[in-house]
Amino acid sequence: MAGTSEKELLQLKKRLLELAEKSYNRGIYTYTPFLSLSEQQVFYEVEKEVAYAGFGMEGGSPVCERKMIRFGSVENLGYEEEYPIVCMELMPVTPKFADKFTHRDFLGAVMNLGIERNTIGDIFLKEPGAILFCQESIAPFILENLGQVKHTTIKCRIAQTTEEIEEAEPKEVSVTVASARIDGVIAKLYNISRSQSLELFRNGRVFVNGMTMENNSYPLKKGDAVTVRGYGKFIFYKAAGETRKGKERVIIGMFV
Repeated sequence: MAGTSEKELLQLKKRLLELAEKSYNRGIYTYTPFLSLSEQQVFYEVEKEVAYAGFGMEGGSPVCERKMIRFGSVENLGYEEEYPIVCMELMPVTPKFADKFTHRDFLGAVMNLGIERNTIGDIFLKEPGAILFCQESIAPFILENLGQVKHTTIKCRIAQTTEEIEEAEPKEVSVTVASARIDGVIAKLYNISRSQSLELFRNGRVFVNGMTMENNSYPLKKGDAVTVRGYGKFIFYKAAGETRKGKERVIIGMFV
């Protein structure tokens, strides 16, 4: 849980309990800001304690890593309510002369507006710009004030999530490994040694489906979403059979 102090994690745990109680007692939906994977792990630690209120998690798209937690349910409250998440498209005004962007470029430009990090969800590169998820309350401010990334003038607009995110989906790749064990797949994908891969597990930097993964021999299953902090994230699609040398060919969706 690097990057978040123990004090902050304890405060988050207390806040989660308060939001669950507020939802249940007042008959309303309550929401957290966007939570990182480490912060989501805190939720899993108190999941049983807040189950009475009902809850859900959403980031704006199934492929999102940062997510809001919503307390309340149709069964408890008698009505449904959409998550206050907006999908935004950030595109250069003149694509031909645009800089080559990275995820960090867009995040830095947004943070330079003085916005809190937890109001911003995932950012996906979408040539020649990006797709950004944010809290509904901060969207008008971004639309009005975000006009430049690096040296490129950009324009922002509200996007239709299901349509716009399609082009930001992971790139399908095929790799050959000894088996579908998670440590071997990570070592292969990111061109690191098995010992380096093992260190990632020891340091709590590997997450599967939003939860910290400590078992480096875990056999990946279809649909597993894996995040390796400092390297990237991927989705395990399937094992595609053995090679002539007895290796296993697996199909991966990598976010680039």
